[in-house]
Amino acid sequence: MAASRYREIAAALSAEIAALPPGTKIDGELAVAARFGVSRAAARAAVQELERQFLVRRVRGRGTFTSRRIDYPITSTRPPSWSQTLRDAGALPRTVVRSCVEVPMPQAVAHKLHAAEGSAVWRLQRRSFTDDLPASWGTEWVPAETVPELPAALRSVESLDRIVRDVGGVVPARRWVRASMEAADGEVADELAIGPGAPVWFVESVNQDAATATPVYLTERWIRADAIRVVFEAGAGPS
Repeated sequence: MAASRYREIAAALSAEIAALPPGTKIDGELAVAARFGVSRAAARAAVQELERQFLVRRVRGRGTFTSRRIDYPITSTRPPSWSQTLRDAGALPRTVVRSCVEVPMPQAVAHKLHAAEGSAVWRLQRRSFTDDLPASWGTEWVPAETVPELPAALRSVESLDRIVRDVGGVVPARRWVRASMEAADGEVADELAIGPGAPVWFVESVNQDAATATPVYLTERWIRADAIRVVFEAGAGPS
């Protein structure tokens, strides 16, 4: 196979994909091979090239689908609301609560929240979707004194940012954030419906009350790199 042939096929398919809405099923390897008169190995290389460019995603047993990455900007001024940020980007977010239990606050969490180790904290685990695609999964640590009845609040409101505002009476703002690109382990891969070892963002964020600078909750979130483009913005924008 000529090294450039699969790239030519990928370029042709890329131009066609640009006109399709995300989630559209497209030809698989066999159909691509037949259409372009190449071996299945060449067709597979072309589809893999599209995957590397985050233009398609393959779902085991279902096929190959067009993909669109959503920008998730992280700034010092934007409210740390996952759902609102995605809506602003034109996506349709949905969040499913996996568990919400009150536990003694671990030492590492207490250190980041400037709280007493062993004090009551809600450990909230959720999986979030964008346009019905599993996009993030993780844990949020919310001191029980901030929102005493968090499980009840989550039954009527999906957004933690909104709950903290309405029930806790605080305005969340980012205090500290750290992100790294990691390989998904088995648990993360299962939650995000991706293969083990697939690239994911791991984002840790401490959010504080904008008025008092008191830390109010900690987020530890795994984000699919093929679904979300994490964008960091710092300082004043160009004039």
